[in-house]
Amino acid sequence: MQVAAIDFNRFNVLADEEAQERIRAARAKLGKKAVLLCHHYQRSDVYQHADLTGDSLKLSRLAGQSDAEFIVFCGVHFMAEVADIMSKPDQISILPDLAAGCSMADMANLAKVERCWRELGEVLNPDEAVTPVTYINSAADLKAFCGEHGGIVCTSSNAPKILEWSFAQREKVLFFPDQHLGRWSGYKMGLPMESMVVWDPDLEMGGLTPEQIREAKILLWKGHCSVHQMFQPSHIQKFRAQYPDGIVISHPECAFEVCRQSDYVGSTEYILNTVKAGAPNTRWLVGTELNLVDRLAGEVKHEGKIVQFMAPTVCMCSTMQRIDPQHLAWTLENLAEGKVVNQIKVPAHEAVLAKIALDRMLAVS
Repeated sequence: MQVAAIDFNRFNVLADEEAQERIRAARAKLGKKAVLLCHHYQRSDVYQHADLTGDSLKLSRLAGQSDAEFIVFCGVHFMAEVADIMSKPDQISILPDLAAGCSMADMANLAKVERCWRELGEVLNPDEAVTPVTYINSAADLKAFCGEHGGIVCTSSNAPKILEWSFAQREKVLFFPDQHLGRWSGYKMGLPMESMVVWDPDLEMGGLTPEQIREAKILLWKGHCSVHQMFQPSHIQKFRAQYPDGIVISHPECAFEVCRQSDYVGSTEYILNTVKAGAPNTRWLVGTELNLVDRLAGEVKHEGKIVQFMAPTVCMCSTMQRIDPQHLAWTLENLAEGKVVNQIKVPAHEAVLAKIALDRMLAVS
């Protein structure tokens, strides 16, 4: 067993094809000791090596079902944390590039959420009146916060169900970090728009009055996805003018008006399944990450379906894009040589509480 990790600099200069060859060789050497999980937003030159693929909800389930010694997560940091929390104690979760984060997840941190909870306490008793709900796109310590305070985790697949559960526990919801998913999910439940107010963590009392807090049903954290905010209602309007029979499908991280003008709204898994199940020779405008849209377009082309990306500019998950063939080859060769690199290990006390919130989600889902 080697002591020092193989230096990444030797891999950073590899041509893509050589990196691909070394990935295949390392995987053959590792056999079933390693399993590769890939999110749908992952770049194609990495996605092709996946053993298991899915959206956040599906991958949360899969992470707890594998028997592999190493779970190599080709996604972003919070996903690898979930894999560590949900897997067995002797399994090791790995992120090929530690810089693969999530800008949305960074918009809410534990200090700001705890301050929010204290400030809410000046108006009401939050542990009696508010269910904290964190989108899975968040750090492990925020999932732990929800576990500790009677809350839960949600994904874009199950957010409406999670809100129903949350309101059955307490009268209000604090939803973080993505305001758009929370607003759309509340709207689909029939909540009035005025009952969903934005909590700005950079302002005292979230920028709200005590009366607004008391009257609100959902307190929406002021956060968003940098990719999905790029899609605009004007993109849909232009598409419909050109293709009146076209179909629009969007992710619920998009702004409210984009979702409202879409024919279908749902998670990445929902988008894939809906387009694939659609009638042949249909044209689709898709409002979600570029890698997924391009891959989907190729998969349904033989049915005469045309899949278009919603925005005129390139919108991809730039942090997930950091997981490239060079980082994956480096990670797998180190594992093949007996050296673990970039292990993601959630502190035990956080993992216990975070798992409570995640298990609640999986039970409701």
